[in-house]
Amino acid sequence: METQAFQKTYTKLTQITKATCTLQATDVGYDELALVNGRLAQVVKIIGNNVTLQIFGGTEGVPNNAEVTFLGKAPTLNVSEELAGRFFNAYGLPIDGGPEVEGLEVEIGGPSVNPVQRMKPSNMIFTGIAGIDLNNSLVSGQKIPFFADPDQPFNQVMAIVALRAKADKIILGGMGLTNDDYLFFKNVFDNAGALDRIISFVNTTDDPPVERLLIPDMALTAAEYFAVEKNETVLVLLTDMTLYADALSIVSNRMDQIPSKDSMPGSLYSDLAKIYEKAVQFPKGGSITIIAVTTLSGGDITHAIPDNTGYITEGQLFLRRDTDIAKVIVDPFRSLSRLKQNVIGKDTRADHAQVMNAAIKLYAEAANAKTKLENGFDLTDFDERSLNYAKQYSNDLLAIDVNIDGIGMLDHTWKLFAKYFTPAEVGIKKELVDKYWPKDN
Repeated sequence: METQAFQKTYTKLTQITKATCTLQATDVGYDELALVNGRLAQVVKIIGNNVTLQIFGGTEGVPNNAEVTFLGKAPTLNVSEELAGRFFNAYGLPIDGGPEVEGLEVEIGGPSVNPVQRMKPSNMIFTGIAGIDLNNSLVSGQKIPFFADPDQPFNQVMAIVALRAKADKIILGGMGLTNDDYLFFKNVFDNAGALDRIISFVNTTDDPPVERLLIPDMALTAAEYFAVEKNETVLVLLTDMTLYADALSIVSNRMDQIPSKDSMPGSLYSDLAKIYEKAVQFPKGGSITIIAVTTLSGGDITHAIPDNTGYITEGQLFLRRDTDIAKVIVDPFRSLSRLKQNVIGKDTRADHAQVMNAAIKLYAEAANAKTKLENGFDLTDFDERSLNYAKQYSNDLLAIDVNIDGIGMLDHTWKLFAKYFTPAEVGIKKELVDKYWPKDN
């Protein structure tokens, strides 16, 4: 942090909690950075002359007469093309051994885009994961979470999306990553030769949890530079927003704020919305699309974090382990992209909507057949074929390890229809059946 001539220094703390300290000070602003006994801190509350600072490294060992120096600015990030291919910490400082980035210094955490400057999202972002592209198509400028149990391979899915997504820049915001996860991302990006379009901001479990609060703003400040200044398609991947919310809870609890539902701060909705509302499609072509992981505690979708997230975002993607094929799939029943109708049949082939609906309808028939089987009822020939179809549909198209393009996923689904059903059973318009039904069946 550069020192400036007008920095103000104080030496009397009136209160110290586990994460914050309070002192009398004047002419300071919200989010302004300070050094407390050499530790970085940030202004989180101002009442009159009483200023409360959140100390990122914790307050242990900080005395009442600690020296507090206000730095006169909020956290900033230097933005330029030099960000590409680099790994940074929560303060935007390199952690990959490379040099510091030179560029325009920008305050992080600015306001979201004025609605009159937004365009209706209308361009599809292909991820190469058919469970997303076929059934829950992503649109540039969309905000959507992955809801996943903590033991599911959501970080592997994020890495897959980062490598396959058709976007100019991918920005990863990792919060509370284990060192293994951090090294996993680093090695995957390195080995794929994709570093030139990926930028990573990482907080690991070795770093103070409160630092996680800076990660989304760092990632989105970089995203805004490339989307606004360079008119690029930017995909922001945030993992794990549950750990971000936990850090919010740590700070609010240590400030003795009365917690709301599930021990979360009452400001949780606006704290999450401030991040997700940065998703935008600009008229000039640049866009920011946000995919965020929200881990569920015991699969509880009613917990305050997923509950609030669901109100803000435009759908959700559910990961589920399919025991029939022993793979993790994108669950077609619980996943939903509320913007997919903007691109299906427009950015994709004309048969996309009917293929998607027929495929899921037949998958539902298999679920009914499975229920009949579990309850001891006899299965019809159609039930048997539905079960076999569902197993192959899961394995060939819904599993997260499948890599297939937009045309390929549609053609392959037609082959599955023809393998297990008649055109009448599939229920797709005759002109589409005539055009796309495999001729060798």
